[in-house]
Amino acid sequence: MIHRRRTRFQPAKLLALLPLLASVACNARYSAAAFHLPGDGDAERGRAAFVELGCHACHQVTGASLPKSDRGPVVLGGVVDRKMTDAYVVAHLLDPSSRVKSARAQVTNAGQARMPGYADRMTVRQLTDIVAFLQSHYQLRPMPPQIWYQ
Repeated sequence: MIHRRRTRFQPAKLLALLPLLASVACNARYSAAAFHLPGDGDAERGRAAFVELGCHACHQVTGASLPKSDRGPVVLGGVVDRKMTDAYVVAHLLDPSSRVKSARAQVTNAGQARMPGYADRMTVRQLTDIVAFLQSHYQLRPMPPQIWYQ
């Protein structure tokens, strides 16, 4: 019987990768080598991890059955104009403050995101599954043909 040790994130190492992830995500439409998590993410396990980590306390996910919370929800999922890349979702989970500079409603007085970073709070498996869960609830809005040629 093989025993696997449950490995936690090492925040310093992961945060050091954020600039690389962001640069890859920015160039994703030009490159087939964009950052992607392993394809073995499980949306149901991701839903369970989303609840276990308390994400449902502040976030609703369009089309997902989650426990209700007393706080005003930030809605995730639904129809979007641009594909939500794995790199984009991962960056928000690991360092939410890096993306909220223009969204005053999501920032505390100290200039930090209300959402805590999860780099040291979840396993790689949980991250992969949560991304799979969230990605399964986004739908790309079809663009009208006249926009394609402008």
